[in-house]
Amino acid sequence: MNPKSLVKEHSLKAIKDLYGLHIHNIEIQSTKEEFEGDYTLVVFPLVKEVRKKPEEIAQELGNVLVQQEVFISFNVVKGFLNLELNPCVFTQLLRESYLNVNYGLSEGNKARIMVEYSSPNTNKPIHLGHIRNNLLGYSISNILKAAGNEVLKSQIINDRGIHICKSMLAWQKFGKGETPFSAKIKGDHLVGKYYVIFDKEYQKQVNELVTNGLDKEEAKKNAPILLEAQVMLRKWEDGDKEIRQLWAEMNSWVYEGFEQTYKRLGVNFDLIQYESNTYLLGKDVIEEGLSKGVLFKKEDGSVWADLTDDGLDQKLLLRGDGTSVYITQDLGTAVERFTRFQLGELIYTVGNEQDYHFQVLFLILKKLGYAWADKLFHLSYGMVDLPSGKMKSREGTVVDADELMEEMHKEAVKKTEELGKLDGYTEAEKEHTNEMIGLGALKYYVLKVDPKKRILFDPNESIDFNGNTGPFVQYTYARIQSVLRKANQQIITITDQQLNATERSLIILLASFSDSIEKSANTLNPAIVANYIYDVVKEFNYFYQNYSILNAEYESEKQLRLALAQWTGNVIKSALNLLGIGAPERM
Repeated sequence: MNPKSLVKEHSLKAIKDLYGLHIHNIEIQSTKEEFEGDYTLVVFPLVKEVRKKPEEIAQELGNVLVQQEVFISFNVVKGFLNLELNPCVFTQLLRESYLNVNYGLSEGNKARIMVEYSSPNTNKPIHLGHIRNNLLGYSISNILKAAGNEVLKSQIINDRGIHICKSMLAWQKFGKGETPFSAKIKGDHLVGKYYVIFDKEYQKQVNELVTNGLDKEEAKKNAPILLEAQVMLRKWEDGDKEIRQLWAEMNSWVYEGFEQTYKRLGVNFDLIQYESNTYLLGKDVIEEGLSKGVLFKKEDGSVWADLTDDGLDQKLLLRGDGTSVYITQDLGTAVERFTRFQLGELIYTVGNEQDYHFQVLFLILKKLGYAWADKLFHLSYGMVDLPSGKMKSREGTVVDADELMEEMHKEAVKKTEELGKLDGYTEAEKEHTNEMIGLGALKYYVLKVDPKKRILFDPNESIDFNGNTGPFVQYTYARIQSVLRKANQQIITITDQQLNATERSLIILLASFSDSIEKSANTLNPAIVANYIYDVVKEFNYFYQNYSILNAEYESEKQLRLALAQWTGNVIKSALNLLGIGAPERM
């Protein structure tokens, strides 16, 4: 049993026996470094029920607990009861845990949770902002699964609308039949190129109209190329065969490009939906809202939700001509997903510029009477910036994911050559390991930050082999594997023995892996797992530098420390895996 759970179990029994209280929850913490002990029971919440001073309660509980074999001593600091465990609790836990490659991971199906992430437009490549979205969505899916939930990873691809028509029209006008194969570039980059060409032509036409005396706002609405794109969109909506064919072909180029990006980034999906199939959903939900009196119609026939009583504004849900707005589809897909997949929760991974949109969406669904409306969550996140002057994209504006991943690979090559980390590797091994280091650096740098905070991503800083970085964590894992290879021991025998303070604190930290997973899952914050790994790595490196493993004074110490190293390696690898980061066996 996890020692924290053991302390909790004994403490609850002592509280019941001493005071007759049947409580189910108490706060147990790891004891702070400046105090003696392994775990601390926080006594303050008991004061009201027991009607004694916190120090008195702590003393009484300590006297009872220390009679148990599990505990060997206690001390009281104000309302905190610090407990020292019998070393055999730790050695027994080490025996049970060091070979378990899935230590800390829960199996089960507490709830079926859908996590929506990525959901790009099909008119351009995936960019830097999408990287944070993908990494957050993928890692939180892994963490929710590790916390014992069934998880469905999904995305809705925004494959229709004026944006894709702009790329299609520019390709028709200026493409001369160019394809990804003939141009030797990825399909998403090719379609993105024509989106840029459209914009340049559009700006040129707007400027010409302004020069000819038209008001700028009018010029923006009446540029001939924009009017043509709008005609193309109407033809698409009417099912025009030729337009639909071109649309399908250009989107297929984009999907092929996206797939390559996702593969390199290491993310995947269980369900992919397309807006072209879902954009009509939601109209029946609107009708239901009207019949219930939750929504209202204006004179022009448009349908609205009045949220002013809730401190929000009035929200348009259906235009006067009966066409949908963006939120109409979101209402429809939420209902469709809960009905079709019998979901327990639905999490949307979307940037914080959409905070208000989701506030409105969730509130409308609640007003419509859907019982699951309070099981909708918005995993909101801040923007990602780059230091100025670094990594300009081809258009000089947005850095796309492919460029950034390639840059990270190059940074890894540069750094490992400089430090001689991969000397003696074959070219193929170098390539594989540098990719793992480069992308690991990117992922860790992004995921160690609370999602709500904005990130300034510095590629050079992220790939440092010291400090709170991916390569530092990976290097520690590789160091552990090197020690285990040198020991070359198939069987480790752990005897009950005294442990030094560093060994105890490392075991306590490893035993709390499941707690960090649970907390990360509950708060939808992968940074908790990322920073937990950093704590483990710091603790292990201190242990490694101060206590010899292979040349320990006694064989029993060597055996225990080898087991501790193996357990640490397993936890690091598992935690990195939750973040989508590889763990190199050598480095």
